[in-house]
Amino acid sequence: MDTQDESLGDVDLNEFQKQGHELIDWIADYLGNAERYPVLSRAEPGDIKNQLPASPPEQGESLAEVFHDVESTIVPGLTHWNHPNFLAYFAITGSAPGILGELLSAAFNVNGMLWATSPAATELEETVVDWLRQILGLPEGWFGLIQDTASVATLCALAAARESLDDLDVRERGLSQAPPLTLYTSAQAHSSIDKAGITLGIGHENVRRVPSDDRFRMQPDVLARMIETDRANGKRPFAVVATVGTTSTTSVDPVPEIADVCARHGLWLHVDAAYAGAAAVLPEKRQILDGCDRADSFVANPHKWLFTPIDCSVLYTARPDVLKAAFRLVPEYLRTDQQDDVTNLMDYGVALGRRFRALKLWYVLRAFGVDGIRARIREHIRLAEAWATWVDADPQFERLAPVPFSTVCFRACPNDRSGAELDELNERLLARVNATGEAYLSHTRLDGRYVLRAAIGHLRTTEAHLERIWSVLQDELHDLLVT
Repeated sequence: MDTQDESLGDVDLNEFQKQGHELIDWIADYLGNAERYPVLSRAEPGDIKNQLPASPPEQGESLAEVFHDVESTIVPGLTHWNHPNFLAYFAITGSAPGILGELLSAAFNVNGMLWATSPAATELEETVVDWLRQILGLPEGWFGLIQDTASVATLCALAAARESLDDLDVRERGLSQAPPLTLYTSAQAHSSIDKAGITLGIGHENVRRVPSDDRFRMQPDVLARMIETDRANGKRPFAVVATVGTTSTTSVDPVPEIADVCARHGLWLHVDAAYAGAAAVLPEKRQILDGCDRADSFVANPHKWLFTPIDCSVLYTARPDVLKAAFRLVPEYLRTDQQDDVTNLMDYGVALGRRFRALKLWYVLRAFGVDGIRARIREHIRLAEAWATWVDADPQFERLAPVPFSTVCFRACPNDRSGAELDELNERLLARVNATGEAYLSHTRLDGRYVLRAAIGHLRTTEAHLERIWSVLQDELHDLLVT
């Protein structure tokens, strides 16, 4: 009998085991000692690519050789999001439990498109998103599933909103026979809403940006007038996206009043709580989700502030039948005996293939527990409040937005600078701080002004780390002012 050539199988599992043990040791050391690296990569464009062979190897290489190149070539090209001094964008943590869950997910390598293709993947996801629903205080009975990012979750939610327009039959006939559809969101909302409008054929000009108030929140009365004007001009308003924790300032839109407007005009309400939704685990912050029980759909990202490795975004809806109607398509090769008795997650979004993302979220929730998560988020909020206090106490700096969560918007404001000159100063200050390698902050614009952002959300960030970064900011500003 012929036997298969062993060289045609996987790599030697003894080598895998040896390298796997060494890799876990390396990861543990990396997590505990990330401060040895500059936070922001110092690579120049093309540096990494120029070190990589232009063609793949003809002969296989050992796992040890591959990892050698990870250390020598890949690591210097990383911006270290898992560094305690990473304060840019929304700081995130790929926690140890989440990493173990991700490792297992890769090992199982299941595709959770159907219940039958891996019952555990579907049923664990159903369970873990319901756990998250409970700890956030969201309504019982909401249907949830994991998407990769809030951008895709919002796209799916707005596709459902479009599908809810029964008289248009957009799924079958497209938009050619429909009046121009319009959707509404705050001037402070995430760009993914614009992208969703473009992708869904709404058109960028029909994504209406509603002006915000002096606290960077959507103005419901202006929203209502915009809807009425568009309707009078022959357009078809169909959805509103409210935000709990806007990208620049983490402001919270007045969802109860926005829900009133949506109810009055018959519009779908989607709530983007990608970042700040996690804060609702705290009893003292639960009010940030007031009015969200009236939403048609809602998204929160465990990969932002619940210590889960990217990507993991949970989309909830009070109207799963509409979401399913927007996406369900079952060719013969995907039909199963159980399809009418189980949840097939492929029916609720764009993707057919689905990673086993629930496993890492399950690991995180079990390893930290609800009390542990609350304590960590509460500490991040305390640290942000401390940073805000330092800004407010320093006459060379000013804060430009409230600090409801763990992100502080501020800028340098020496008395001898104003306008464009002040913007240029802060732009140079940010570049100098990031170039030190000691920290990484990002920026935004508020009311036309260049603003620095410090977003605190990493498990290993301590007050000592922040004190050092604040000292670097002060020193770099001093150097700029005297040169």
